[in-house]
Parts: sequence; C-alpha cells; structure tokens
Amino acid sequence: MPEASGVIDTILDTFPVRAGAFIVTLYGDVVAPRGGEVWMGNIIDTCATMRITETRVRTAVSRLVAADQIMGERVGRKSYYRLTPAAEAAFSSAARLIYRRPRSRPLKGWHLVALPQGPERDALVSRLTALRFGLPQPHLAILPDRGEDLPPLGAPHFQAVTTDDLTVLLRNAWPLAEISARIGQFVEGFSPLAGRRTTPAEALGLRLLLVHTFRQIALTDPDLPEDLLPEDWRGAEARALFAHLYLELSPAADMAIADGFVNSSGPLTADPTRLARRIADLSYA
Repeated sequence: MPEASGVIDTILDTFPVRAGAFIVTLYGDVVAPRGGEVWMGNIIDTCATMRITETRVRTAVSRLVAADQIMGERVGRKSYYRLTPAAEAAFSSAARLIYRRPRSRPLKGWHLVALPQGPERDALVSRLTALRFGLPQPHLAILPDRGEDLPPLGAPHFQAVTTDDLTVLLRNAWPLAEISARIGQFVEGFSPLAGRRTTPAEALGLRLLLVHTFRQIALTDPDLPEDLLPEDWRGAEARALFAHLYLELSPAADMAIADGFVNSSGPLTADPTRLARRIADLSYA
C-alpha cells in the first residue's frame, strides 16, 4: 500500500489544487468552527502538505484580503487572519451543503426566474448559479423547490408545481454529464484512502483535500429528482464515501489541529455544538 504522501500526489494529479481555493477550504473546515482566526504559519504549513509553496500562499492570502474574505492582524512578529462576517456567512451556507445529512425532502415544485437582458444579467446569473439554479434557456433559470427559503433574487420569480411540461428543459438546465464525471472521479480517486493509517499531519492534509474536492461537487449538485438524473449517477455513493472518510480521518486530523493551530489568543478552541452537529450529520449511515 503506497505511503500517504504518494496517495496525496496521485489525487493531486487528478484534482489540482489552487492556493486560494484550498485556503478557503481550510477556513471552512478547520478555522470557522474554532473562532474564525488562525496564525499565518499554520496556513503555510498546512498548504505545504498540498505541495503549495509559501510564496503562493502569501499571494493567495493577499488576494483573499483584497476580496474581503479575510482580514489580518499583526501581533509582534506574527500575522493572524480572521474571517470577515460576510465570508463567515458564506462558509456557513456552504457547510450545510457539504456536511449535511441526506434528507428525503419531497419535491414541491420548481423555482423559475426570468432573466433580464442588459448589463445586470451577468451579476444575476452569477448569484443564481451560486444558489445552484440551472440555465435551460438564455432567459430562464430554474431550481428544484424543496421548501427552502430563498434570499431576495432581484428578478421576476414564480413557481411551477408540475414537472410534466418541464422535463426537456430540466435535463438541459445543468451540466449533468460533467457533474456525473466529476463524481465518478471523486469515488475512484478517494476510495483507496479507506482504512489507511496516517500520522496526524497526514490525516489533516488528506481530510482537507477530501473536503476541498467534495465541496466542488456538493455546491454544484442541483439535487434533482431521481428520474431526471443520468442512469450512472453515483451521487449517493460519493456522499457516503465522503462521510465515511471524513469520520475515519477526523480523530487524527483533530489531534494535529489541537497540537499546533493557534490564533492571537492561544490554541484554537472548537465550538463543541457546531462540531457535534457536523459529526452527527455525517454519521447518518
């Protein structure tokens, strides 16, 4: 069985990691449930496990500050970075999709949004895509309605109850073949991690890589009814694998965090309620 470092290299060949996106994953998985602030040295050391150099980390951190996702504080010779309130809210929303327990919520209908012409269209499309709307036509966005509250959309929004007249549109609204291929790659790439013995540092790196890769699936899967999905759809298999591996890697990964991660006040302190909810949602199987 190859060493953990060899497995990391193999996965990185299939799922390349960008520094800024990986730092976002680090904050979402490790830092947000532990106060939201962490020492720059911890970011550098953790990114090194993903073959990301210190220079790339510092450049990415500067860009995240400029994008108002994190803000820095210098204490003596050390720098610490904290989530901005807007980033904290965005991470909390994403976490509900990544770590959630699968729920058999009935389909109530469909959200339909009419897309305007003109310069405001691109900003609206970006906002709707982040909410996992599909775009079956240039003038229309669509999303399954399972009872969730949507934020104000800033465009005409109505609802349809039946799927019968929408089937053709629905199957063309999302890049299902692309998402399905990404899911298959995830299952094949991460299955070899099951049962692997790792050091705490390796476990943390692998867990972050697991979350980082699955995050891209969770935030794009439109949660369609089964009869609208491709026959080879492996979404449930991918989520079960993610949950199993996350729980398996967590004891050693959390040990690495407890042993070395600090903020400007000292060691990171976990929010036990928040982490317990995450573990409970992942322990559904």
